[in-house]
Formats: sequence, C-alpha cells, structure tokens
Amino acid sequence: MQIILTKDVDNLGYANDIVDVKPGYANNFLIPQGMAKAATQTARKILAENLKQRAHKDAKIQADAQALADKIANLPLVFKMKASESGKIFGSVTSQMIADAMAEKGVEIDRKHITVEPFKTLGAYTAEVRLHKHVKGTINFSVEPEGALIKEEKDEAPAKEKKAKAAEIAEEIVEKVLETAAMAEQMADALPSAGVVEVVEPIEIKSE
Repeated sequence: MQIILTKDVDNLGYANDIVDVKPGYANNFLIPQGMAKAATQTARKILAENLKQRAHKDAKIQADAQALADKIANLPLVFKMKASESGKIFGSVTSQMIADAMAEKGVEIDRKHITVEPFKTLGAYTAEVRLHKHVKGTINFSVEPEGALIKEEKDEAPAKEKKAKAAEIAEEIVEKVLETAAMAEQMADALPSAGVVEVVEPIEIKSE
C-alpha cells in the first residue's frame, strides 16, 4: 500500500515522501496517529502542488541545515568522566548528554536525531546528527579524565587457580606412586624366595 507521510518517520521516510508499507501498518498505526495519509490520486495532485510552492522554502531550509552542520562541526565538546589508569571510562556518553552540551553552546538539537556509537575508553569521537533529509552533520567530542585516574586492582584469581590446580595434580601423582610401590611390595611378598626350588616326588603308577 502506498501512503504519503505527513511527518518524519524513523527508518521509513520524511514528511511528503510517498512510500510503500503493509496495509495493516498504515491503517492501524500510521494513519490513525496522523503520521501519514493514503496516497490517492487527489492526494498526490495536492502534494505535487504543495511541493512546487514549497520548493523555494525547502531550499532555504536545506541551506540553513547545512549552515548548522558546518557550525556544529566547529563546536567540539569535552566530557569529563571517571577513568582508570588503562584509560577505561566508568559510564558512557549518551545522545542526551550531547544534546544538552550543544544546548549550552546555543544549538538546539533533538536527541532523537543524534547517533553515537558506544565506546569504553578515553579519546576523541564523533556523533552523527540528522538535520535534514539531505543533510547530516558531525559532532566532534572528546572524553577526558575527571580527577585522578583510578588504580585498577589486578585480578590474581587466575594465578591462584593455576597454582591450586598444579598442587592438586602433584598430590595425585604422589598418591599414584605410593599405590604402585605398595602393590610392588605385596607382589614381592607373594613370590617364593629367590634360589629356593621345591622338589616334588614323582608318583609311581602301577598297572594291574
């Protein structure tokens, strides 16, 4: 089913786009929520006329979005976070944090339009921001340590486990050796003394 979006819809399209969706998605969600309308012939004609009239206005909006993209690219952000001596940070930088930091610089951006990939260490990073259907901007930011670096405790558990395992194996070997020695001693006791041969008298068989 073809519909005309009346609002931007993530992963689907922008306002005034004509898109194909499943009838159930359109009739049960998009249209009742006021996010789209059926792409009838009349609706298409009205859309075409509106787009024609708005072409000049949209060009200005796109130009403004590009100007904003250029501006935010030159407004680097710095976030202070607790970190370990190895550079690992405790926490994360979210899209809301970036939006708030940009607002402090006089730039209002909806956090929903900001995409930041997860990371775990100090350093320089970038976030992507959607400003217009044809314009995407980049926000540069760095994560620096807040206060003194936290000393990491080395995990000695693996070494202790290996040492305990080695001791266990050594104990098993000693037990096996002792068992073998005991068995050898028992076998020696069971054998006749060396050099002693028992002579058995032959039995004479008489025939009747």
